[in-house]
Amino acid sequence: MATHTTRMLIIGSGPAGLSAAIYGARAGLQPIVVQGLQPGGQLTITTDVENYPGFRDVIQGPWLMQEMQAQAEHVGTRMMWDTIVDIDLSGPPFRATGDSGDIYEGETLVIATGAQAKWLGVEGEQELGGKGVSACATCDGFFYRGKKVVVIGGGNTAVEEALYLTNHSPDVTVIHRRDSFRAEKILQDRLFANEKVSVAWNKAVKRFVGGAENGGLSGVEVVDTVTGEVSVIPADGAFVAIGHAPATELFKGKLELDSSGYILVQPGTPKTAIPGVFACGDVMDHTYRQAVTAAGTGCMAALDAERFVAEREFAAKA
Repeated sequence: MATHTTRMLIIGSGPAGLSAAIYGARAGLQPIVVQGLQPGGQLTITTDVENYPGFRDVIQGPWLMQEMQAQAEHVGTRMMWDTIVDIDLSGPPFRATGDSGDIYEGETLVIATGAQAKWLGVEGEQELGGKGVSACATCDGFFYRGKKVVVIGGGNTAVEEALYLTNHSPDVTVIHRRDSFRAEKILQDRLFANEKVSVAWNKAVKRFVGGAENGGLSGVEVVDTVTGEVSVIPADGAFVAIGHAPATELFKGKLELDSSGYILVQPGTPKTAIPGVFACGDVMDHTYRQAVTAAGTGCMAALDAERFVAEREFAAKA
């Protein structure tokens, strides 16, 4: 068992964590990134990325994360293959315990553990992931220009995604297992006023059906929750929009979380209620959830961490 010390400890290795590492390393903080269960974050399971600035051609998510990691290491970041299982926020230094038994101590802590889309867990969902089934309309809607798409869900996320998809598709169907939405009324009004959208009420998704010419999705099999009747709704693309789950188990009772489990930060900053502890990326952002916004908040966390370290050092000399 070893103890690793750093001026900036980063938990999570997606765009937020690695951007924080790049800025932190360039500021001389010699950051350590503990990569977690999914090194590279959600982009490693995203194939075509068309909306990350700087690349005119479609790039691959895993490649982008490899490049970010290489850049972070190049400027002086240490990458650790470990998963944090316990955290002590009574510092500084803040102490994290890895699954390996190793201890990681940071004068500052950057939390970039991300969030994961909730899935339905039905047949065909995994097999057709990236081949018609997605959990992010703003990421993938562009690929369904002029095609028929469905959105599954009944909350704000589902209604927002359906409205967004009308920018690309003339035929959007929202599939909801109940007979009314949970979404805010103003969003519902906009949805019902949009002639490109129809709603399949009282329908639960049974499975995603393949068989399209390109090997992708051809439709969604649903069962009527009232009559029990089974039918197939044809679709080229299906967007699961039943919410996201932030990876904040470690921080329950230790940091302030909102009702959905996202870490609360001071508005417009990555600062948590504990000085020296910062949160960035999808673990604190349930609104935008894009790679570029995650990277931006990672940069902000590193800049704030560097100021925190500088102020402590100045106070220690005074």
